[in-house]
Amino acid sequence: MSSTQPPVSSPLPGGERSPPKAAGEGASANGGNRVFSSPLARRLAKETGIDLSRVEGSGPHGRVIARDIEAAQSGKGLRAPGGVPMVISPVGPSDKQILALFAPGSYEIVPHDNIRKIIAKRLVEAKQTIPHFYLTVDCDIGKLLAAREEINVKAPKDKDGKPAYKLSVNDFVIKALALALQRVPDANVTWTEGGMLKHKHSDIGVAVAIPGGLITPVVRKAETKSLSAISNEMKDYAARARARKLKPEEYQGGSSAISNLGMYGIKDFSAVINPPHATILAVGAGEERAVARGGKIEAAWIMSCTLSTDHRAVDGALGAELIGAFKALIENPVMMVV
Repeated sequence: MSSTQPPVSSPLPGGERSPPKAAGEGASANGGNRVFSSPLARRLAKETGIDLSRVEGSGPHGRVIARDIEAAQSGKGLRAPGGVPMVISPVGPSDKQILALFAPGSYEIVPHDNIRKIIAKRLVEAKQTIPHFYLTVDCDIGKLLAAREEINVKAPKDKDGKPAYKLSVNDFVIKALALALQRVPDANVTWTEGGMLKHKHSDIGVAVAIPGGLITPVVRKAETKSLSAISNEMKDYAARARARKLKPEEYQGGSSAISNLGMYGIKDFSAVINPPHATILAVGAGEERAVARGGKIEAAWIMSCTLSTDHRAVDGALGAELIGAFKALIENPVMMVV
């Protein structure tokens, strides 16, 4: 056959055709090799963000076709530059694919602001890279509520009758978690690939809802602060967070965090860890429940709390020890001031 004769391609299922032997197409792979791919495969790869050079082709002569891109979205048929198998996280449907499901004019598109984009990116990274596991306890907060009421009643007042502080249940939660981390120092850590960071202080981030998302200001050295100091600091942080006036050093870092949805009536939930933390405590609503004590049914104020942990840094037994220390403190608030 003459070398000037045009190459012949053969049809494939789905309307695709095999690549000509004399001409390459597609992107260049490592080592200067050409990646043969169909136009449909290239378009799908572009829409889903998949690198064609990582995809094993199943078409004639190793050509990458549409079904290979579809398989790659679930992590199948992928390889690293050295030929090592590689798995990537599945890519969700494109904007175009989602919009096609709804009738034009039946919705309004609200563009994402930078805060929402950052939150989305960090949460996806957290769930993809941190092996979460969860521990839940029910805490009897009867003594806490009584102590809170007594402390608030006796708070000193200024000349206008305004109290110097007004403690919330969340202030006790912050203090209890801070002290628990000091009692279980092996859980007051941050995972890095090079080694474990063991923190000397309990810097507690507290999730605060703001328009369009949330932010987590950090109470530094919370184990050293009084309940009234924590309360006033959090009120200041919350006000400035909603006005978007927090400084980066006021919401970055920390060794653990708290997310409290009790004020919304949520009984219990599991929170997503906020990197670089290894733990986060999800706090539900305090509510009167029937409990058994000494063979009798009694009413008690119970609050459910769930600890999410990074299993690389805090394993099951250590996590149980930490949430056990928290429960002991929150149920006996006098232990927080001794």
